[in-house]
Amino acid sequence: MKKMNINTTISVLGPARIPSPLTSQGVTRDGKTRFMKDEYRISVDVRVDRIAGENKDSLLSFEQAGPREKIYFDPSKLKCAVVTCGGLCPGLNDIIRSLVLELYHVYGVKTIYGIRHGLQGFIPKYGHELIELNPERVSGIQNTGGSMLGSSRGGQDIGEIVDCLERIGVGLLFMVGGDGTLMASKAIGDEILNRGLKISVVGIPKTIDNDIFLVSRSFGFDSAVDVATLAIKGAHNEAEAYPNGIGLIKLMGRHAGFLAATAALAQPDANFVLIPEEEILLHGENGLLAAVERRLALRRHAVIIVAEGAGQNFFDDKDIEHDASGNLKLKDIGLFLKTEISTYFKSKNIPISLKYIDPSYIIRSLPANANDSVFCGLLARDAVHAGMAGKTNLLISFWNNNYVHIPMDASAGQRKKIDPSGKLWQSVLESTGQNLLFNG
Repeated sequence: MKKMNINTTISVLGPARIPSPLTSQGVTRDGKTRFMKDEYRISVDVRVDRIAGENKDSLLSFEQAGPREKIYFDPSKLKCAVVTCGGLCPGLNDIIRSLVLELYHVYGVKTIYGIRHGLQGFIPKYGHELIELNPERVSGIQNTGGSMLGSSRGGQDIGEIVDCLERIGVGLLFMVGGDGTLMASKAIGDEILNRGLKISVVGIPKTIDNDIFLVSRSFGFDSAVDVATLAIKGAHNEAEAYPNGIGLIKLMGRHAGFLAATAALAQPDANFVLIPEEEILLHGENGLLAAVERRLALRRHAVIIVAEGAGQNFFDDKDIEHDASGNLKLKDIGLFLKTEISTYFKSKNIPISLKYIDPSYIIRSLPANANDSVFCGLLARDAVHAGMAGKTNLLISFWNNNYVHIPMDASAGQRKKIDPSGKLWQSVLESTGQNLLFNG
């Protein structure tokens, strides 16, 4: 990866002086301590040739996540709050449950508020009541999709949010969401700092698109790939069953094609994968339509996967719209391609059987699979460890096979994208053979 110039220092509310309740469990059978120290750090880059010659002090690294021997908050007096924001995603209930169980049973925190319907839950005019969270209230929620707290889109007044935190006496806030939520988390943390309050804000990154900067993998992605492979299987079976059958699947991925690319490798039945990072050429000898025609002549069926953010250049003449969160409303590339493919083959008097599949809302509202469920538990527990230690304005990230603390302002507002020359995309090209089809 390219050398980055980012601040990796984690903010703290103050000195941690209270012995952790984990002290009695803090030593393993081999005599080693399970506690992490702030000086335990994970290198941002792992390529030896790129970090050779760097001294220890100048090497860019992240603070390793995990329990600390001393904590900042007194569990008997602490009030915590949990909020889920933005779109639904497999694993939200797993995150909520793990946060509550870790706070309640391990640290002894008995007052945990669930904020209803995202950032709206902080604002009095919406009238959303708080939920008292405890082990009984979250029992079994990991088996259901969605979020037991609900969600919402759209920004809310940061001052009113912090006013609410002050009114109900929250000392530790967990925010679960994507890039927009991380931006809001940063703004809330800044307002808390401006007011001189002792409130910790800890983020847990969530996006099916897997495009959060400085996060190798976000929860829900593994589950989304699982379900996406079922859609690919169905599209392939439909395409193969009819002469000149075409299966067209639209998957999530507003700015990055990680889901489309990974699902295509997991279920290698696709012949074309279209992602936002690579421009789509539609017409002409080297365009998609001619390539599909060559594929049909060769094998009599074709499967196409397109990420929702691909090909937005085809809509440059359309009005620009934004959703309640300020995100650009994407034009429907799936329906556009369906029309263009049908029109192209009709003009050539070539009969086709085109099946269009969009499993997006099915994917995001389902429960997490086993891998994601485990992953959610690990993220949530490390979020609790960080917050109880008085760390703030950070998110929990999985990076280089370790769980680390990332400063909110190092990640928020930036996106991770597929490297067209990297291993993931090159593997997709090799698996599909689409470059050979494009070149005729």
